[in-house]
Order: sequence, then C-alpha cells, then structure tokens
Amino acid sequence: MTAETSNAHYRERLVPGFGFFVAWLLVIPAVALIMMPINAQAAIPTAIAMYVVIAIIFFALSPIIEVSEGQLQAGRAVIPVEFIGKIEPLGSELLRKSIGQDADARNYLLVRGWIHMGLKLEIADENDPTPYWIITSRKPLALAEAIRPKG
Repeated sequence: MTAETSNAHYRERLVPGFGFFVAWLLVIPAVALIMMPINAQAAIPTAIAMYVVIAIIFFALSPIIEVSEGQLQAGRAVIPVEFIGKIEPLGSELLRKSIGQDADARNYLLVRGWIHMGLKLEIADENDPTPYWIITSRKPLALAEAIRPKG
C-alpha cells in the first residue's frame, strides 16, 4: 500500500520553544561576569551579542520538514511520498516507546526533545532497508495530511 503522489505543500522548522530561548538568557550574566575583569565597558554588549549569536545558531541549525512536489524532506533525508505506506500519529507516550524500548536501529529518526508528538512513517520501498521514519512535529496531523491528502 503506497501513497499517491502529493502536490500538497507543508513546511515546518523544528525550532526550540520560547522557554528554551528564555533559559539561554542566563548566558548574558555569565559572559558579562567573565568579561568584567577584562573590559568592564564591553562586558554587557559582548554578553548580549553572544546571546544573539547563540540564538541565531540554534535557529539556523534547526532542521526543516517539507512536503512539496511529491517528496518529503525531513532534515537532510528525502523520500518520494509514493514510498510511504502506513502513517501513524504518535503522542508523547507512543513517541517515547518508538524511539526507546520499541526502536529499530534501522529507523530514520528526526527527533527533537522539545517536541513531544510526531509521526511514524512506514517505508514501502523494498530496496530501502529503513523500515520506518520517525519524525517529531508540532503539527503531525497537518504533516500527515500533506503527505497523503484526502480525496
């Protein structure tokens, strides 16, 4: 059982949540304390600049999930949607089991710890040794709909 080629479009960047960036605000006083003995006037601007650089790095390195032109791209991996079989939404408990005790070492994982739901995608290509892709997503049902639109 395979999906029909999808012309649907979906795009999501797996950026850390707001709380993550709030917690990283602790970099500002830490860098300022380190800089004070070296150059007191530059301590605060350097600390703020360091925080901005860290935030930009985390944003830029966040993987993208995209469905377009009949292909699913999850991070660096790409697969035509026609090779995706069964799609199973995963809540936090099923996701934890799928990447933990029930995991298969051959699965492709695009998992971010700050996202607690996702999809398990069966790979229906006989030439692909990967049995499943497990992808975390903030909108797993919309992603599933883009992979295999109803109609």
